[in-house]
Amino acid sequence: MSTTDAEVPAITLTEAELDRFVTHAPTRGLLTGAGLPAETDLLTFSPLRTHGLRTLADAADGPFRLAEELRGRLVIGELLTPAGLHRESILLDGATGEITTASLLDPSDPRPFAPSLTTLLRFAAVTEELAGLRGRFASLAGRYGPETVAEASRRLLTLFEEDTNGAVPPYWKAAALIRPLALVAGPGTASGLTLDLPARVLDQEFGHGRVVRFEEVDFPATLTHEPTRRFLRETGLPEEAVLFRADTDVPLPTLREYFTEERPDYPLGELPAHCDHLIRLGRLPADTSLVVDGRTGAVLTFSEPDATLHPLNTDVSTLAVTLWLIHHERAIDAHLGHELATHTYDHLVTALIHTLTTLDPTATLPTTTWHYWTEHLQTR
Repeated sequence: MSTTDAEVPAITLTEAELDRFVTHAPTRGLLTGAGLPAETDLLTFSPLRTHGLRTLADAADGPFRLAEELRGRLVIGELLTPAGLHRESILLDGATGEITTASLLDPSDPRPFAPSLTTLLRFAAVTEELAGLRGRFASLAGRYGPETVAEASRRLLTLFEEDTNGAVPPYWKAAALIRPLALVAGPGTASGLTLDLPARVLDQEFGHGRVVRFEEVDFPATLTHEPTRRFLRETGLPEEAVLFRADTDVPLPTLREYFTEERPDYPLGELPAHCDHLIRLGRLPADTSLVVDGRTGAVLTFSEPDATLHPLNTDVSTLAVTLWLIHHERAIDAHLGHELATHTYDHLVTALIHTLTTLDPTATLPTTTWHYWTEHLQTR
């Protein structure tokens, strides 16, 4: 096995290493010629460097019995996943060139991934084009909103269909539906926040009259971050969104005011020292308050049982887009079909968390030891 000195070093195999394991001529030609990239945005072939070419029977570990036709499949890579999620392995059928994926913890039910290595690399390449708004997606640069999301999704799905005669594997169908969602909002320039959310996006998603917009009299004096005040006045937040329920009955309270008035049994000494600067926007399940720091605009959760604060979103713009994203997932489930969405939910989670962290990297910051949204997506 060798690597090149190219910008992305390729992994190649020798004829002797392939030996009887890979008889599919186009696949042999690729592996001994141009080779495989060590890593793309979606997957890695680095296990070939670490372990060499292994059969599934040699690589798997667990109390299961593999069907004979699966034992000889070759482990050539892994799907990249967010931290905390188990990685599936990428398997090659050396006789047909077909690519599947399976967990080495129980690889008895592999899932279709691509008809060939060449097709797989094309899929990964066009998905990276979307992420960088390059190539076939360059015309979408600078455009944001639901219409742009729909156009990007249509283009990506069409490219996948061309290589599979319309039978797009579930992983790539999920990618085509979810990864373009990052284009719903552009970088913040006018708002002074992380994102500029197009007008009426929340109304279109949650329904007319189901987005709450606040007035100046609703803000406590300690909410001094003007971009946050403006966003809550002009754009607002959904009244209810899967997990979140906004405070709409009274002016927004500080965390101290909320517990003093609504939870007088709660020991105020357990509240954060700067609780007068934390404004409660609403609630999440498990006795969790969603708050915004009135000085900085940072959005956090306060767990009542643990009396702990955790970062949630960079600001209210990324909070609103996160609520939009999680709510929109329901429409994606319907598009995929319930049975298909359930069978590939881990793939959906990977794409959703990738999109979420593209829009707001708070979940992956070194100081974020626990994150409500990503934890919810991984465990529900």
